[in-house]
Amino acid sequence: MAKQTGLGWTTLTVADSTGTNLVDIRNDVTDLSFATPRAVQDTTGIDKSAHERLLLLADFSVTPKGVFNPTVSHAVFATVPSTSVNRPTAIVVNGKSISANCLYTDYSLTRSNGGDLTWQAPGALADGSVPTWS
Repeated sequence: MAKQTGLGWTTLTVADSTGTNLVDIRNDVTDLSFATPRAVQDTTGIDKSAHERLLLLADFSVTPKGVFNPTVSHAVFATVPSTSVNRPTAIVVNGKSISANCLYTDYSLTRSNGGDLTWQAPGALADGSVPTWS
């Protein structure tokens, strides 16, 4: 399989405050990071000269960043401070998909000295379901 770029995303949806209405926020997002880390437990005995570890719980985090749009991304994330709802989040790029139910913990807006208004909204795995690529 050939290497591919991160261009041409086909899906980036996040549910609004209802937790069910998926909104396509791709056009507002300019930067995105997400991770699927695993916790580890150090089980190294004193008889070892290198670490021994066990894999523990899986996790997921996502931080979309974008340009302020009052009718799309702002409508999705403006309720983050006032609601406590799991928000299904789906990502598809180059035919590969991953999704998770996330709790978004912040919706921060930044107005730079150049006048641009941007936002970021970090999310974390909410429901104990292991996110897997398909």
